[in-house]
Amino acid sequence: MQKTLVVDIGGTHVKLIMQRNKRRAFDSGPRMGPKDFIKRLKANSRDWKFENISIGFPAPIRDGKIVRNPKHLGKGWLDFNFRKSLGKPVQVINDAAMQALGSYHGKRMLFLGLGTGLGSALLLENLLFPLELGDLPYRDRDIIENFLGIPGIKRLGLKKWKREVIFAVSHLKRSFIADYVVLGGGNAHRFRRLPKGIERGKNENAFLGGLRLWEKNPRTGKRKWRIL
Repeated sequence: MQKTLVVDIGGTHVKLIMQRNKRRAFDSGPRMGPKDFIKRLKANSRDWKFENISIGFPAPIRDGKIVRNPKHLGKGWLDFNFRKSLGKPVQVINDAAMQALGSYHGKRMLFLGLGTGLGSALLLENLLFPLELGDLPYRDRDIIENFLGIPGIKRLGLKKWKREVIFAVSHLKRSFIADYVVLGGGNAHRFRRLPKGIERGKNENAFLGGLRLWEKNPRTGKRKWRIL
């Protein structure tokens, strides 16, 4: 089995995972562009041996290419060639979609990542639909991620924010006819209890999602998961 380096790029940190107990991280933020990212990635992984790389990136991805600059990182990412810069096979996927893929355990699942913004994805059987629900119109002529993401905690206070999240998530579950919702991201740990049909995700599921990207169907030899 080939060894995979899983890279989870967030709005505040970049996490590198080789095994569940083999991790490193460095800061990201609004000044980090692709050249700085590549330089720091190589510096932090030079003593690790791996054959391919899975990258979770906080922006829309189509056919493995970044189609919109991320909201919380620097510029210059559009159509950036990760494979050429890293010299290894690379798969790039939206960061929330990667964690969603690692969280999936059948039926129709809606994933919502409570982090700097609001990540989202829908899974059904072997189909993965990355979403951009964070841009949905919401209260006060604002978008939903400014209520459910970190800005919402500052805006509402923690207690009201929790109520807002449960209210919105319950409606999104019904809207997508989801069998269950997985709440992931860095702020999911703030909930001690969740209503029936809403599960707490684990950030380490991003690692499993990165591994699943390389899985193949044993009958066809093609990739097992279709990213639409």
